[in-house]
Amino acid sequence: MPHVLIVDDDPNTRDALAQVIGTDGLTTATAGDLREARIQLVRQTPDVVFTDLKLPDGSGVDLFADLDPRSGVEFIVITGHATVESAVSALKMGAADYLVKPVNLQRVKAILDRLPRPGDLKAQIGSLRGELRRMGRFGLMSGSSPAMQEVYDQIGRVAPTAASVLLVGESGTGKEVAAQTLHELSLRRRHAFLAVNCGAISPNLIESEMFGHERGSFTGADRQHKGYFERADGGTLFLDEITEMPAELQVKLLRVLETGVFMRVGMAKEIETDVRVIAATNRDPEEAVLEGKLRLDLYHRLNVFPISLPPLRERGSDVGLLAQAFLDELNEAHGTKRQFPPTVKEMMSSYPWPGNVRELKNYVQRAYIMASPGSNTTATVPLQISLSKPSTGTAVTIPFGTSLAEADRQLILATLEQCGGVKTRAAEILGISLKTLYNRLVEYGDDSKKTASGEASSDAGEASAEAGGAGTRGAAA
Repeated sequence: MPHVLIVDDDPNTRDALAQVIGTDGLTTATAGDLREARIQLVRQTPDVVFTDLKLPDGSGVDLFADLDPRSGVEFIVITGHATVESAVSALKMGAADYLVKPVNLQRVKAILDRLPRPGDLKAQIGSLRGELRRMGRFGLMSGSSPAMQEVYDQIGRVAPTAASVLLVGESGTGKEVAAQTLHELSLRRRHAFLAVNCGAISPNLIESEMFGHERGSFTGADRQHKGYFERADGGTLFLDEITEMPAELQVKLLRVLETGVFMRVGMAKEIETDVRVIAATNRDPEEAVLEGKLRLDLYHRLNVFPISLPPLRERGSDVGLLAQAFLDELNEAHGTKRQFPPTVKEMMSSYPWPGNVRELKNYVQRAYIMASPGSNTTATVPLQISLSKPSTGTAVTIPFGTSLAEADRQLILATLEQCGGVKTRAAEILGISLKTLYNRLVEYGDDSKKTASGEASSDAGEASAEAGGAGTRGAAA
């Protein structure tokens, strides 16, 4: 049944409104000030709020900030001062209408009659969301393929809950955008969303970055620093590449998830935190556990609700939908109306996209930039970037009995050689972060320098590629 909250410090006004609204088939709750009103909001979210502008402990418009504007709650403000300024101010802040004291009860009934009934409103919202899904939009994500519809169903179910989510998918499939969508559809959406790439932070600094540090706690700590868990309090923390987190820190992360408390580096006092963790990996998490990359107890704590993001090659017509969306963004930004020529559309639909959505977005940007000035079509550019040095082989033979560490070393060095020393491309093919690749090469020492003999000549191009890709790393489905 529709529910109305009446906020007014005058008991006669409250009672009169409650009586009129009750006869219209709506339930009511009343409050005499902001404190009581906020208690009522916690007890039950109303469908309509009638609030006086002037209350003993503040203004009725302060309640606007306590409810998300997308919730569909209608605000009717009541004022004892019939001024154009107060009415316009209330309407600008989101009020559906306003009443002047003494309240005309017939006007109240007229307002209630023309307001959309909450049941109808919820049905409209549900219908709109369904229509957007059919058009290929869900939160911040894009795609209308059956594989993505299944992902949308899972996100829609788990987003409103407090459950931890583990996103699994190849590099470039849109794990961060999926995490942002989970946050936007959750009850934490009014608080911070922070994304952390566990593989891009130095192992020596990651504990300080996660939990913060006190001034003087180590060399260079010249001020107090609040970590991600403290800054994301009340919101969502996205831990990408969770398998790249050092094992000793995984123990501390597990404790935070289980107890909700942590300590800054150099601090003896515990700090409470209320953070929802969404983790992601481009590895098979069970294999990562067997390889010692991910603690089993942490895996079980994060894997409350796993969601697998499909690679772009399994999403059919989503390739064309996403490509057009990326091109539309470029056209809008630069005031152009370029389209894809038929040959480019055919090429894109038949290509397997090993770099997934990230690679697709980079390709669209490249095709747009290479177009002739004044042209209404994009350029037809190669789908694969040519390597700076010819390959000497396309396979790596690893004998039975080779350790996993040695197999990793051979595969990484061979891939780097295939890419002519271009570490950005090698990291993309291997499905690891550039920082992780650098760390591995430091471990391999002289072998990596010999293998990447063409590296120096490719550094400029690599730096350029990094600069060009920086603005698109967050792009995903």
